[in-house]
Amino acid sequence: MTRFRSLREALDAGGIDELAMIATTGEAALALAEVKLLPPIPDPDKVLCIGINYGEHAKETGSAISDSPSIFSRLNNTLVASGDPIVRPKASEQLDFEGELAVIIGRRGRYITEAQAFDHVAGYSIFFDGSVRDFQKHSVTAGKNFPATGPFGPVIATTDEIPDPHRLTMTTRLNGETVQHTGIDEMLRPVEQLIAYLSTVTELVPGDVIATGTPSGVGARRTPPLWLKPGDQLEVEIDGIGILRTHVVAEE
Repeated sequence: MTRFRSLREALDAGGIDELAMIATTGEAALALAEVKLLPPIPDPDKVLCIGINYGEHAKETGSAISDSPSIFSRLNNTLVASGDPIVRPKASEQLDFEGELAVIIGRRGRYITEAQAFDHVAGYSIFFDGSVRDFQKHSVTAGKNFPATGPFGPVIATTDEIPDPHRLTMTTRLNGETVQHTGIDEMLRPVEQLIAYLSTVTELVPGDVIATGTPSGVGARRTPPLWLKPGDQLEVEIDGIGILRTHVVAEE
């Protein structure tokens, strides 16, 4: 057993080594098939998302590459676990897919330098940034914050397992077909730059999630557009982390 009520609490208390010891020496009380997963951090203080962070995605959207990152945030009620559905809202049929690497903050900090950035990372996960494009046209915040549009998980791979996230490869599949594929090293602004910039804007605290942006291939930029529909099956795979799985349902 652990004294921590949540992974976020464990991160805040510096308890990752304690959890690692329990995981390697203890016995599992339940098999994985007997439990229902939650997002790895169900209640982060902040979910900070980066827009236009891959060159090819900038090209397909016709977006200029600015000197500073484009940032928006997500509400906690948008988060769902791997295996749970993403909900297409009644208000729109223009639900789009965006697979992303997620960075999980493990140590609080403000004005973190790029050289210090990885000292503040607990690990990495997978994020699906479901985007309602017609609402996004007039408000990025609106288009990114419909409930149950942000699958997150299934696990966090710690930094001892992934010393350099930029060596990873990400693939998004829709109904078994690859729709996005990229090396994380193609990000315009690497992880350390994002942490340095974001920690200048606000204090980063344990459990904060940084969704680092999506590569090219999104449905809105295809001809005709490829919108998600109820029944669609989606996977985002990042080698070294795992596979985030979700499916689309219509809002009741």
